[in-house]
Amino acid sequence: MKKWYGGVLIASLFILLVLRYGVMDDPLGQRSILNPFSYYNTSDHLHWEHVGVSSAVQNPESDSQVVSTNILVSSLFTQRNLSNEELQSLQTWNRMTHLISHAEGLPQAIDSIKEASTAWESLMVSVEEERQLGFLNESVRQKVKEKQCPYSIREMNASKLGDSGYKLRIPCGLIQGSSITIIGSPGGLLGNFRIDLTGTPLPGEPDPPIILHYNVRLHGDKITEDPVIVQNTWTIAHDWGAEWRCPAPDSNGKVDDLDQCNPLVGKDDKRLFPSSKYSNGSRRPPLSQEGASPRRYFPFKQGYLSVATLRVGEEGIQMTVDGKHITSFAYRESLEPWFVSEVRISGDLKLISVLASGLPTSEDLEHVIDLEALKSAPLPAHKPLDLFIGVFSTANNFKRRMAVRRTWMQYDAVRSGVVAVRFFVGLHKNEMVNEELWNEARTYGDTQLMPFVDYYSLITWKTIAICIYGTEVVSAKFVMKTDDDAFVRVDEVLASLNRVNVTRGLLYGLINSDSQPHRNTDSKWYISPEEWPENNYPPWAHGPGYVVSQDIAKMVYRQHKKGRLKMFKLEDVAMGIWIADMKKGGLGIRYVNEERVHNAGCKDGFVVAHYQGPREMLCLWQKLQDGQGAKCCGD
Repeated sequence: MKKWYGGVLIASLFILLVLRYGVMDDPLGQRSILNPFSYYNTSDHLHWEHVGVSSAVQNPESDSQVVSTNILVSSLFTQRNLSNEELQSLQTWNRMTHLISHAEGLPQAIDSIKEASTAWESLMVSVEEERQLGFLNESVRQKVKEKQCPYSIREMNASKLGDSGYKLRIPCGLIQGSSITIIGSPGGLLGNFRIDLTGTPLPGEPDPPIILHYNVRLHGDKITEDPVIVQNTWTIAHDWGAEWRCPAPDSNGKVDDLDQCNPLVGKDDKRLFPSSKYSNGSRRPPLSQEGASPRRYFPFKQGYLSVATLRVGEEGIQMTVDGKHITSFAYRESLEPWFVSEVRISGDLKLISVLASGLPTSEDLEHVIDLEALKSAPLPAHKPLDLFIGVFSTANNFKRRMAVRRTWMQYDAVRSGVVAVRFFVGLHKNEMVNEELWNEARTYGDTQLMPFVDYYSLITWKTIAICIYGTEVVSAKFVMKTDDDAFVRVDEVLASLNRVNVTRGLLYGLINSDSQPHRNTDSKWYISPEEWPENNYPPWAHGPGYVVSQDIAKMVYRQHKKGRLKMFKLEDVAMGIWIADMKKGGLGIRYVNEERVHNAGCKDGFVVAHYQGPREMLCLWQKLQDGQGAKCCGD
């Protein structure tokens, strides 16, 4: 009997592995391109030939694309052997089968579905393996715990770079506040080196995308003989992007309110070193001994030790060298920090150590002392909610979700079931992140998984999902959208809605009635004339916290099912566009401007405060509990 059981178990696992790796075949066709890591100075796009993307991705209307899409969608919505507890996280998922058929206008839609299909199969195999093996012995349980996303990774004895360079795996991607610190000194003949933050290649693609290419050229290049830093990105679909250079030949923009290039780079360094010492303590010879012309400041120098840190910000990635800010690089579309899976360092650099810190990590559930208080309250049966709040979050933002659970999700209205709150989270390309997310979702019961990978350009799908949940899964008088870095005063939102006393055709929030599309191609919010040809948007409410009445939320879902909803990648503007169309169709619309919704930070008396990290969230909650009112927390 034991042999028979063992045979069945082995056969079952074999089938699961076949399913798991069978989906790795590229259903959209193979693509090929030169390896971006095969040359040293690869950011010079003159050395590359552009290779087009498979027509299966470029042409959604083609017959082959329809077939491939159907295959991908069917794999995402195949019935699974899941418990009722696990199915709670998929209450919106199974109502979103039509999304891909109405995806026109949303970048990365096809790739996102393709990647989600692979990620979902992998996650389901892992869930089944845990179900069959996870409780057999303690050693297996310990291995599962060891797979948790680490907070930091240290390589303190990094040796000299070999022919293939140095690689540091980043298990669960990067989040805002993450940093990569590299200690070493440029050497060799030229002292040129590069740092690449790379992602995971799509199935069927040989090379990973480069989210940030940081190329230090101490003796210049074809454009200049002076030292220069070149920053860029690379993808198999679009090859190298436009270079950002430091020193900057053109105007110097801002990223996270920091210069794209420190204006001192390339300038006479007498202003930088008024004392007679270098920052590393070595004596600086007089200018007369260095030559007639003063040496120009550059943060890296052959034979000199440097401490360089790449830090993930809200809008981009900043580099500091020896404590001085040097460069900033804005994220480009579809190349976001959560996407990073590896740090690659190559070239003439004597590497001493590499440290990745501030990485996303989930809490060890065995040590969460307030676990029961953090689990979602049961929804009242057959009773409408006063308010449903959908929270945008990304898979590896574990800490942000925990901060929300411990703060404004503890309002009495939420704990009593008058208000329900759910996180809306897309899948991650990283298997470990998805496993952590799955465990979190079934533990707290407050997370809705989305059947797509979480690109910024697809967040409009989450808006539709929130409308689905707020009207189809539950019946709420009002539906609110917010972010996982926004603090929501739930009691004051309810009080404000009562004072407004409008139950139909309502858009409540910080209303923007006079805005234009961003036409700067470097902007994260760039909108092409093809996406929005008009010079102005209709009125819309800023995304950190707006509310719509139930009739609007219902109409959003119904119109989308019929394919009549314009897809637009800026979700808050999209809601404004949809509401404007409803108004043209005869629906009476009431725009209620709430200036206490703060879009870019916190001000005393807030209803919603945006850009609040976990520490700020806890501080704001404590002030409310102490009777201090809605007072902001200092830096």
